[in-house]
Amino acid sequence: MSFALTDPITLAGRTAPSRVIFGPHETNLAAGRRFSGRHRAYYERRARGGAGVVITEVASVLAGDRPYERAPLAAESGEGWADIVSACRPHGALVLAGLGHCGLQGSSAWTRAPLWAPSRVPDPATRELPAEMTPGDIESVIAGFRAAAAVAVDADADGVELDAGPTALLRQFLSGLTNHRTDRYGSDRPRLLREVIAAVRAELGPGRVVALRLSCDENAPWAGLTPEVAAGYAREFAPSLDLLTVVRGGLFTPETYRPDAHTPADFNRDLCNQVRAAVAGTVPVVLQGSVVHPSSPQEALDLGVCDAVEMTRAQIADPDLVDSIRDHRDPRPCVRCNQACLVRDFRNPEVGCIANPEAGQEDRPVTRAATAARDVLVVGGGPAGLEAARGLAGRGHRVTVAERADRVGGMLHTAARGTGAPDFGLLAQWLEERCQDLGVVVRTGVAVTADERDAAMEAGTTVVLATGGRPRPPGFPVGRGGRYVTAAYALDHPDTVPDHVVVWDPAGGRLGVAVAEHLVAPGRAVHYATPDPIPGSRLAPTGDLVAANVRLQRAGVRRHLGVGVRAVDSSGVRLVHRVTESEVTVRAAALVDCSVGLPDDRLRRPGLDEIGDCIAPRTVRDAIREGHRLASEL
Repeated sequence: MSFALTDPITLAGRTAPSRVIFGPHETNLAAGRRFSGRHRAYYERRARGGAGVVITEVASVLAGDRPYERAPLAAESGEGWADIVSACRPHGALVLAGLGHCGLQGSSAWTRAPLWAPSRVPDPATRELPAEMTPGDIESVIAGFRAAAAVAVDADADGVELDAGPTALLRQFLSGLTNHRTDRYGSDRPRLLREVIAAVRAELGPGRVVALRLSCDENAPWAGLTPEVAAGYAREFAPSLDLLTVVRGGLFTPETYRPDAHTPADFNRDLCNQVRAAVAGTVPVVLQGSVVHPSSPQEALDLGVCDAVEMTRAQIADPDLVDSIRDHRDPRPCVRCNQACLVRDFRNPEVGCIANPEAGQEDRPVTRAATAARDVLVVGGGPAGLEAARGLAGRGHRVTVAERADRVGGMLHTAARGTGAPDFGLLAQWLEERCQDLGVVVRTGVAVTADERDAAMEAGTTVVLATGGRPRPPGFPVGRGGRYVTAAYALDHPDTVPDHVVVWDPAGGRLGVAVAEHLVAPGRAVHYATPDPIPGSRLAPTGDLVAANVRLQRAGVRRHLGVGVRAVDSSGVRLVHRVTESEVTVRAAALVDCSVGLPDDRLRRPGLDEIGDCIAPRTVRDAIREGHRLASEL
């Protein structure tokens, strides 16, 4: 039997209104180690938009496990869980409390205590050597899960989800990579998880959901969990579960749990299908893994790959995702960039979304309709201008967008041509279509002059500058015979780029790596140069730093690290090491400059509202957030 995404599903006698799940993820919205009112608003918004099951951010079952500073603690989560349940239940969504322990993949930064692990195996990321757990430690973990489940019951949660995913202690006991014990928890690796499930089930009883998030492939077949081994575990645990979510990743590849757009969407489909076949209908199985486009999860349901679908990032981007699917509307797209929603970072950034400026801010007052409609001219149709126009028109203003190019979207279309960012064009399309739906007049091929700006202002029209940026002059000599282009030009006109290039990446961000990958793909000889000690140094928060370097190496891109550009001339590109001052010439090469641009401030005038790159170089997130803020306040 085939089901629709918007069909209900019954778990442990409790019915969820849809088969779309909002999964657990770090938010940094906690107050200390407690769930906050911001959590309540954040989860309620997804429940209101149609999410069938909401799984809260994983709470540590023991105080000694504090994987990041604002990680919730189950013992302090009762009031917060109760608030979240009371907010989500009127919309029909089931609320599961996420429970876990990070073991050796946690952090000792805040506890100043040794990490716990099945065996003394260091985390490759931190190199910290954990303490091997004693039998008493193991008993305390089981007791911690039981006590946390009791707190969830007192909060009237619909159940709990146990984390045996890529960074979980429960997975570490299952894996030969991390469990080298010789006692009964080593000879019988699933023993701890078996005992935890039994303890939690005893605490919850038969009328609440016991769910499991299980890593079914650690991508380390020499000793880690493989699909075949994990399928056997799933078959064993299934009779004790009400829901099983199939995920991927482990000690060496935790980033494969939530990769960016370099990894194809729905990448876990075959793995999920294999596990679902193994459990043979004993427990509903959830597909997870970059599921962001509404058509693909429905196909997975139709093919019997899964019984429900986790679409977490998609619902961060559009909390009304399920209602949009139900009403046959296109949801705001998730571009899978990880630039704002991946927040396990020592700087404690709050969860957000480059496309949805309200993500993580749901507790703020809702923007009301304008008290008096006015005429507004938005000069520039990039992401900042389109978001401002969408918001202004939504409040009742009469809006015109004037864009000098032949289409709106600005740098979103250029970015979409780069490797690893295919869905940025979908975001531009969505913004344009929403503006059209709201009656915004969009004029392309129109370059507004200073006189036209002044005339509009004198006529009482509010003018908003969103004119974007302009290329930065090269910061080094370009001599006669030297070949030089900007990154934007190279992406927009790839056929004009020579066969031998140096990609100059002074910022160390996504752009330089994307341009290098894009240019090497057709067979060009590509060099990558940066003043940093590692390519793409700013990619670490997105989870793509290691993978990006692997891709560059495999593609044959030659890397020049810790260098500057001395000159570009007829001999090629002359690079100089910033410390030794030794020079290397990449002969007969052209230079592709990935430097950030300068503000296009030619229409600037006192009293005008300005947003986006015309103020200073902005990220897509900054540009859209500024457009949203202006639309809310004007």
